[in-house]
Amino acid sequence: MSDLPELYVAVDVEADGPIPGPYSMLSLGMAVAGHPELSFYTELKPISDEFVPKALAVSGLDRERLIREAPAPEVAMQHAARWVNGLRERGRPVFLAAPAVWDGMFVHWYFVRFVGHSPFGATGSGVDLRSYWMGRTGCEWVQTRKGHIKHALGLTGLPHTHHAGEDAAELAAVFDAARRYQDG
Repeated sequence: MSDLPELYVAVDVEADGPIPGPYSMLSLGMAVAGHPELSFYTELKPISDEFVPKALAVSGLDRERLIREAPAPEVAMQHAARWVNGLRERGRPVFLAAPAVWDGMFVHWYFVRFVGHSPFGATGSGVDLRSYWMGRTGCEWVQTRKGHIKHALGLTGLPHTHHAGEDAAELAAVFDAARRYQDG
């Protein structure tokens, strides 16, 4: 076991559909909980012509602009892997998302498909904010939405914008506060 601390890497993605492969991850943001100076953001060129208009509308990203200007997934994900691996000088990167199943599905698939492996490990698994909060407080699942958690922690001024970089920073701040939370 390493003497280095765990670094919780809050990850957020914006995508144009419900699953990777037929649909595309359009942007990826990462931020380290407790270290607001450590962040990463990239947009990605779409990998297919398929998209769900409602899903695309959530991010507000322009697919045509991404097709013209965004880096290819191979390039974007190699940069992302280098960034995660660069954190190893400070600690052990641990994937963190809310919900981990959604963001993790895209991130793990993209790393394996375009880099050959995930810098977060063979399974790409990590911490899910909602499950963490449920275990930390003993609350029911219905009380684990991020807005509920932010309210319980007294966090204001942390908007959820659907910009992957900003939302990763929001998640990092929420998780940092949740780790320090003392119930009662």
